[in-house]
Amino acid sequence: MPTGSPWLRRFHTAPDDSPRLLCFPHAGGNASYFFPFSARLAPHADVLVVQYPGRQERFGEPCVESLHGMADLVTAELVQGPLLERPFTLFGHSMGASLAFEVACRLRDAGFPPAALTVSGRRAPSIPAPGSVHLADDDQLIADIKLLGGTHQGMLDNPELLAAILPSVRSDYVATETYRFRGADPLDCPVTSLIGDADPRVDEPQALAWRTHGTGPFRLRVYAGGHFYLVPHIDAVVAELLADLPARAAAFPEPASATSHH
Repeated sequence: MPTGSPWLRRFHTAPDDSPRLLCFPHAGGNASYFFPFSARLAPHADVLVVQYPGRQERFGEPCVESLHGMADLVTAELVQGPLLERPFTLFGHSMGASLAFEVACRLRDAGFPPAALTVSGRRAPSIPAPGSVHLADDDQLIADIKLLGGTHQGMLDNPELLAAILPSVRSDYVATETYRFRGADPLDCPVTSLIGDADPRVDEPQALAWRTHGTGPFRLRVYAGGHFYLVPHIDAVVAELLADLPARAAAFPEPASATSHH
């Protein structure tokens, strides 16, 4: 289903008057990760997933090793077309959370304020998350991928597949580990932070700090699980996303499978 842009994938059609949801994958991820989310959300939202260079149909393109650079490119792609004519929200997981936030700030500054931002598995931008895994050898990089989970073991055991995906994974680690918040006015929209209670990358205080990056309502949801808690809790996460869709919040009750902090 064409979007007119190599940066965006649309997996399912939605009603013509639906608000839009822009999704941002994790480091090493691709647009297909959000296919099951799109399937559940399609009756209510036009789901567009950002496809980073260097993977799937963009495999031959060079990766972008700067999160700020990526945010600039995604923003430029969005503002030049008609996709922002409808109300829209943003959702990002892990690296994608930081990227969604940076894009949200840029869109706001360009005159396209988002209706809501949902961030998952990531500490607030104001809390640095330095790291050096991107400088490590392949074995250490693979070990970190295994620590976080979310990657099929068969892929990790296949040398040819690993050789194909590791360059984009490493580039994403560069972007993530070298990212530094440059300062931006808080967003004037609801911000929701979602984490797993056993995530080695983010804890509750770091997730709660997202409240300083928005002036609207804030909520934190804590689910049982690690960095990729989304898989077993997909329906609860989808309910959170539905709750923030413009003009539809009242139709969707809060999920009961997470600990809430307002």
